[in-house]
Amino acid sequence: MRVGVLTGGGDCPGLNAVIRAIVRKGVQEYGYDFTGFRDGWRGPLEGRTVPLDIPAVRGILPRGGTILGSSRTNPLQAEDGVRRVRENLAGQDIDALIAIGGEDTLGVAATLYEEHGLPCVGVPKTIDNDLSGTDFTFGFDTAVNIATEAIDRLHTTAESHMRVLVCEVMGRHAGWIALHSGLAGGANVILIPEHRFDLDEVCGWITSRFEAAYAPIVVVAEGAMPREGEMVLKDESHDSFGHVRLSGVGEWLAKQIERRTGKEARTTVLGHVQRGGTPSAFDRWLATRFGLHAIDCVHEGDFGKMVALQGTRIVRIPISEATARLKTVDPELYAEAGVFFG
Repeated sequence: MRVGVLTGGGDCPGLNAVIRAIVRKGVQEYGYDFTGFRDGWRGPLEGRTVPLDIPAVRGILPRGGTILGSSRTNPLQAEDGVRRVRENLAGQDIDALIAIGGEDTLGVAATLYEEHGLPCVGVPKTIDNDLSGTDFTFGFDTAVNIATEAIDRLHTTAESHMRVLVCEVMGRHAGWIALHSGLAGGANVILIPEHRFDLDEVCGWITSRFEAAYAPIVVVAEGAMPREGEMVLKDESHDSFGHVRLSGVGEWLAKQIERRTGKEARTTVLGHVQRGGTPSAFDRWLATRFGLHAIDCVHEGDFGKMVALQGTRIVRIPISEATARLKTVDPELYAEAGVFFG
């Protein structure tokens, strides 16, 4: 049996750990052969492949990024996309395909399985931790650790100059990174996409902190929006899945704070720093378990499923179920953080 593997969407720490686990168990226990598809769905669409075997995955466990490359290519939007994918898979003698990715990458896998009968298995990957059906996705823990360390460092420079420090983190539709890192880092304001913020209230919290002779830290997710206004965009371009490029809310917020409070404010945008570098121990553990269970899924012919973490167990759920809706921050969780605002 020959199994194809691809990694799609934004890169994140832990992707290589998944690939390694899939290949190691697939070769050693099941005697399978593997083909890696380059650059996400562009690989099956254009027939771009690399050989995958045990020597190819040695030493990649602690490496960030993905040895297969990635992209945001959507084969469902390409001319004759499904036909080209089907023909390229057949040309490589692929019996099953493991897609490692987030909502968009797995959404394609679900469509190819349900509407076109292609044997696909999904592995959840998203920095934002917003895929339904799984408690955590790998990459998230690493991003939170990086953001928390940055917030810790921002505290010292904020206190030295008695200025507001705004830290913008990833989170297009879900504020999990902002919430976790903000709480862990002792932020005084946390703003997330699920809860539109009131600028006057934010400025009131900041003024309160200065009255206590303390320089406030504001953590804001890139998708957070003011109660009166719209999402701040980097530009008007869209990717093949229809997403606009975010970033800029942190800088916008700092200017608003300066204008309304008279206090000096500075912005730090962590951006792709959160995606890069070596994965945390938790992400290596989780990614490895996902890979081991994904190849079991293939071996048992249980296609159309995504492996997921629920509690401490790895379970299987339909890919279409996992991508049907986003997992967003519960209002009660956000309310807990509100104790430390202002």
